[in-house]
Amino acid sequence: MSEQKVLIVEDDAALRDALLDTLSAAGIAADAVGDAGGALLRLEQERFGLVISDVHMPKVDGVELLIAIKRRWSEVPVVLMTAYATVSKAVAAMREGAIDYIVKPFDAAQLIDLARRQLASRAVPEELIAEDPESRRVLALATRIAQSDATVLLTGASGTGKEVYARYIRARSARAQAPFVAINCAAIPDNLLEATLFGHERGAFTGALSTHAGKFEQAQGGTLLLDEISEMDMGLQAKILRVLQEREVERVGSSRTIALDVRVIATSNRDLAGEVKLGRFRGDLYYRLNVMSLQLPDLAQRRGDILPLTRRALHACGRGEAQFSASAQAALLAHSWPGNVRELTNAVQRAALLCNGEVIDAQTLGLGESPQAPAPVMTDRTDAGLDHDLKERERELILHTLRQTAGSRKLAAERLGISARTLRHKLQQFKAAGLAVPRAREITLIEA
Repeated sequence: MSEQKVLIVEDDAALRDALLDTLSAAGIAADAVGDAGGALLRLEQERFGLVISDVHMPKVDGVELLIAIKRRWSEVPVVLMTAYATVSKAVAAMREGAIDYIVKPFDAAQLIDLARRQLASRAVPEELIAEDPESRRVLALATRIAQSDATVLLTGASGTGKEVYARYIRARSARAQAPFVAINCAAIPDNLLEATLFGHERGAFTGALSTHAGKFEQAQGGTLLLDEISEMDMGLQAKILRVLQEREVERVGSSRTIALDVRVIATSNRDLAGEVKLGRFRGDLYYRLNVMSLQLPDLAQRRGDILPLTRRALHACGRGEAQFSASAQAALLAHSWPGNVRELTNAVQRAALLCNGEVIDAQTLGLGESPQAPAPVMTDRTDAGLDHDLKERERELILHTLRQTAGSRKLAAERLGISARTLRHKLQQFKAAGLAVPRAREITLIEA
């Protein structure tokens, strides 16, 4: 039994085998079945960390399977595969509890990336890497926080490991054996987020095919992670505040209240106190969340963790026998790591793929220059050219990343270490300035 295994549900035998081979070749444990009945039987027999199902299947389709899974195993994440003609159905399925959907035809790398991200988000490391003294201090505080049942606010830059710490706190709490439900508030459109969080009754809105328990209900008795809560709009913030105060929830389309026993952990990559002063986050919600707080340091502030993290990343991508040369280690330690642990993991995976032997040198690592000297303090705003240059470099980085991800906004946001909403805002600015923004290309390595 493993929560790090993927279940593929696809009625096309050739495609089913291709999907299974793709995941297996990437070192991801997977099993595959041909219909919804087979999927439900396998879920009875074994715990899976992710279900990836086709939408269009005979007898019982993917949406009906999704509803059945959520009724019996609410904690199991489900991703739907859909053709362009049925995207609207996949969007409706998001309201029924699907965490994501992937559109056919799609690239093998997209499938692998999606599976790895979802499995990683559910994994609880046996021990967090905390070799640096600053990391040990943060870990000791997290361990103490875990012993209480108070609401927790985790803050820190993107890629510092906020969700990993959330899972660490849950795993060492009295709710360790109860459900852990995570939702990325930045990844779900505003018009879907309320129904996703609170649930809905059948017919509450167009596309509500059945009654559905929201994330708060699914986490009953356990822990709910509200990831990047600062991306939530002000109206929904008020409703979240009421749920936290009253410890009860109402489904959309219902007047019946449901009592809750849920521990809430919230994360943000912003300075929430500053957001409150600017009027972009509710002060009353901030104080309700900030009962126990933990600020996670940037990777550059805990350099003692860098080399242990690279060793773990090498093992994770199946290259545990590989080593970094002395020059590569020096480059790893000197780099500024603006993308934090996420950037480090990507760099190690890339180097492991490019390396032909067992020693990865600095050239293969390809980090380039990363000056550590602090920038001079600007005492006035006369140097407008610097500001312009920084904006140009930001624009080049975003567009370059989009080209690398074949126009995928989701993958680009992940690699850049920013929220999907921030990326959309940047792209709107680029378009307004008359710049061409790469569109997602139809890549046909894996298709129906």
